[in-house]
Amino acid sequence: MNVERDLHMTRGDGEHSYASNSRAQEKSILKTRPVLHKAVAAAHALSLSSGPGGAMVVADLGCSSGPNTLLVVSEVIKAVADCRHELATGSQPQHVQFFLNDLPGNDFNLVFQSLELIKLAANKDRQEEPLLPPYYVAGLPGSFYTRLFPDRCVHLFHSSYCLMWRSKVPDELAGGAVLNEGHMYIWETTPPAVVALYRRQFQEDLSLFLTLRHTELVPAGHMVLTFLGRKSKDVLRGELSYTWGLLAQALQSLVKEGRVEKEKLDSFNLPFYVPSVDEVRDVIAQSQAFDVIHIQLFDVKWDGGDDVEMEDYGGVESSVYVARSIRAVVGPLIARHFGEHILDDLFELYAKNVAMHLQKVKTKYPVILVSLQAK
Repeated sequence: MNVERDLHMTRGDGEHSYASNSRAQEKSILKTRPVLHKAVAAAHALSLSSGPGGAMVVADLGCSSGPNTLLVVSEVIKAVADCRHELATGSQPQHVQFFLNDLPGNDFNLVFQSLELIKLAANKDRQEEPLLPPYYVAGLPGSFYTRLFPDRCVHLFHSSYCLMWRSKVPDELAGGAVLNEGHMYIWETTPPAVVALYRRQFQEDLSLFLTLRHTELVPAGHMVLTFLGRKSKDVLRGELSYTWGLLAQALQSLVKEGRVEKEKLDSFNLPFYVPSVDEVRDVIAQSQAFDVIHIQLFDVKWDGGDDVEMEDYGGVESSVYVARSIRAVVGPLIARHFGEHILDDLFELYAKNVAMHLQKVKTKYPVILVSLQAK
C-alpha cells in the first residue's frame, strides 16, 4: 500500500461519497468551534502585528471534500470578521489566504466547485453581520508528513479527523515479517509486537508532523488539531478497535464463503493508530516546540447523531449510516486491495455486525482536541 497514492475518501457527492456521509466529523467540528475561534483571534492578532499589507495565512490539513471543508473555512472567516468588528469599525480588513491541503487523490474538483457556498455558510445564523474579510482559497496537494510551506509563513494550522492516519503501514507489517492474522487493525488478539509497531509509527509520525509545522509557523503561531483517540490506556481496549474489528469480521465471513482469499485479508493493514491523551502529551512534550493551550477528550456517537437522542441510537438506521460512513472512508482502500466487487456485500454484512454491537454497547468515538502555540 502506498498511502500517499491510495488513501483518499470516496469522491463525489453520491450515495456512498464522503461528502454525503461525514456527519460525525461535522459534529466534531461544531464541538471544537469555541477553541478554534480563540486560536483564530490569536492568529489574527499575530498577523496584524507584522504590519499592513500582509495576509493572515491559514491552512486546513487533510481538508477532504464536501460540506465539512466549507464549514471549517466559513468558521475561520466568521471569527476573523468578529475580530475586526471588535477592534475598530474603521480598521482596514485583514486579508485571509486559505490553503486547503490533502493527498493528491482527494476530490479537489468538488472542493473548488463548492467554494461559492462559503459566503452563505459564513453568514448563516448571524444576527449582525460584520463585513466578511477578503479571502482567497488555494488547493495544496501533498502529505502533511512532508514540508508544505516555506519557513515562518503560516499563522494558523487546522486539521480535523486526520492525524490518526499514519504516513505508512509499519514496514514489518507491510512486508509480512509480522502478521496481524485476520485483522486490519489492533484487536483483542493482536500480538504485542504488532501493537508496538503501530505505537512506534504513531510516535514517529506525530513527532515529524510537529517538527514540520513548527518550521512553517510564524513565531507564536497556532494549531488546532482534532483527531480520533481512545479513552483507555490499554491499546487493545480502544473504541476504534471495534469499528475496524467488526469490519474485519465481515471480511472473515467472505473468506469462509470463498469470496476473499485469507492471504489477502492477512496482508491488509490499515495505516491508522488512535492514541490516548497521555500518548499525545508525551510526544508534544518531547518535541519541545509547542505549548499546550488546550487539550480535551470528548465523545461523538458512531452515527453522528445528537447526544440527547440515545433512544434510537443503535437501531437499523444507525447501523446503516455507520456502515455508509465507514465505506466512505475506507471503501477506496478496500476496493484497491480486494476488488470493488465485494463492497456492497461487505458493508451489508458490516451493518449487521454494527447493529448487533450497538444493541449491546452504545459505543462512541473518543475525539481528542488539542490547541497548540509554537514556542
